[in-house]
Amino acid sequence: MLFRRFCPVAIVLAALAFLPAWADETMGASVQSAWRLLDYIAVDYGGAVKQGEILSASEFAEQKEFASRAAAKIAALPVGPEQPRLIAAASHLQRAVADKVAAPEVAKLAHDLADALLAAYPVPLAPTKTPDLRRGAQLYAERCASCHGAAGDGHGPASVALETEPIAFDDLERARQRSVFALFQVISQGIDGTAMQSFSNLPPDDRWALALYAGQFAFASRTASEGERLWKTDGALRAALPDLITLMGLTPAALEERVGASKADEALAYLRRHPEVLAAQASGSLSWVHQRLAESVAAQRAGHPAEAASLALSAYLDGFEAIEPTLGARDRKLMEHIERAMGDYRAAVDRGEPADALAQRVQVIEALLTDAEMALASNAGGAVSTFLGAATILLREGLEALLIVVAMIAFLRKAERLEVIPYVHAGWIGALLAGFLTWGVATWAIGISGASRELTEGVGSVFAALVLLSVGIWMHGKAQADQWQRYIREKLSKVLSARSAWLLFGLAFIVVYREVFETILFYVALWSQGNGGAMLLGASGASVALGGIAWAMLRYSRQLPIGKFFTYSSWLMAFLTVVLAGKGVAALQEAGMVGIDPLTALPRITLIGLYPTLQTLAAQSAMILALIVGFQWNRQRALHLGEARR
Repeated sequence: MLFRRFCPVAIVLAALAFLPAWADETMGASVQSAWRLLDYIAVDYGGAVKQGEILSASEFAEQKEFASRAAAKIAALPVGPEQPRLIAAASHLQRAVADKVAAPEVAKLAHDLADALLAAYPVPLAPTKTPDLRRGAQLYAERCASCHGAAGDGHGPASVALETEPIAFDDLERARQRSVFALFQVISQGIDGTAMQSFSNLPPDDRWALALYAGQFAFASRTASEGERLWKTDGALRAALPDLITLMGLTPAALEERVGASKADEALAYLRRHPEVLAAQASGSLSWVHQRLAESVAAQRAGHPAEAASLALSAYLDGFEAIEPTLGARDRKLMEHIERAMGDYRAAVDRGEPADALAQRVQVIEALLTDAEMALASNAGGAVSTFLGAATILLREGLEALLIVVAMIAFLRKAERLEVIPYVHAGWIGALLAGFLTWGVATWAIGISGASRELTEGVGSVFAALVLLSVGIWMHGKAQADQWQRYIREKLSKVLSARSAWLLFGLAFIVVYREVFETILFYVALWSQGNGGAMLLGASGASVALGGIAWAMLRYSRQLPIGKFFTYSSWLMAFLTVVLAGKGVAALQEAGMVGIDPLTALPRITLIGLYPTLQTLAAQSAMILALIVGFQWNRQRALHLGEARR
């Protein structure tokens, strides 16, 4: 039963690419008309018959007429291998209606026949792009509200003059039996014998938008809110609703058989309000990115540069950013290539490049996205690749934070200020807990948007870079002084006050938090591909390696003379300052907070924070200049102190 309910969608998808020669417009209209009649029977038969008794003679007569007309239309279709079975099923349905069989059984017969009809004679089931719900609301107010009511309750001001009562879209029981495709068919062809006229004069995109908008009324906003949480946490549900075709053709009753009534209502309530999320799924074809880039070029061509820029940013943040962790785990070079190409495109839009030039850039991005689709669809998620991906991600993201935290701990040990070390430990441990808490809250409550992710990374990196700048210059200054033991005994107690201890706590927290946040996103992507055991093994191996690095650094730092220790530590802090400055500005660029001026002659080396844009290099140059000035000032000060002592 479930197979018969769900598999026609897949069959139609495959068949659409190979429509037989007899699938012309006339045949398509006949199929759609028969399908609409069957859907009408499935939804409205229960209002005519209950427990073998006729509730409304006129509605019962209408149901028998619709069953007869559907059978006639099926019999008149071009001969095909499935037609005899369809004709037999249509006759069975006619007898069931005439015999006043129970409504659930008639609904099942009608739905099964409708599914089989579309599988045998495929017609388009979904729009070519995500419907514009704002347009749907406008059309509903203009053309539907007068009869169906502004709230979809069927009691519009014009309804009192109608012989046939308008459909109440807010009737939940009927809505559970009705798909968006069914509403689209009614809107396209009207209903014979009623005041419901055809809106075939509207473009197909408008009719889909109107159908989707009308399909929302039966579900409350709070149901949609629950659906959003459910959608972001239930992988099985996302697998059951992979694309627009499934959303448009699926009834809540059919989905209920697979996931339960509550989940079905909540999921469809959310998706009918936010169909765009289907296009952004990693399992899809990156259609959201394709669509937004095409719309961006069109906006530029129409003379709307601000809209073109907004659409370009949406293509990245709302589309590509969603699959970036998964793609990065499989092919990091390809991910970075696409990221750079999309950044260059946004910069070109900001510069006001003509639409034809932007279209050429989009062609390049489209080719890269095709490669991404192949990478995402491949069997690259094997156990070995998952293990290596998990290990390299944690090593790459963790090493940066580890160097800073270990350097602080080693410094405090050298300074004999062991009582301050717990502040550092509290900082990085708190960051681990906060990272997992942030992921949990974002997943279950508000979601991790592309912009929030980039802002988290960008602001955290810039803040850490500024703190490290001051720490690096301070450490370098101490490397220029002499008589370290006296300095530590007399001065360090003042320097390392409670305020400074909390500053070290904050630095440890920030540098670890941003890396934890990034790592978790990649691990979630890896986990969704399966091979969870291999991922945990990779993470464990990387953790052991990081632990070994930390142990070696702490052990050998004790053997260094304190002057050399401060010299080496200051240069390490200086290097990480420049790296974090580049990464922070790059993340803010991706969030749309900072402009982009590409420097195509330079390579992109994310390991050292080198991003080939004017803004990132300017930030790094400013940090380098500040470090040079600070280090030189330290040297001059050391010379003056030496001369004063002589």
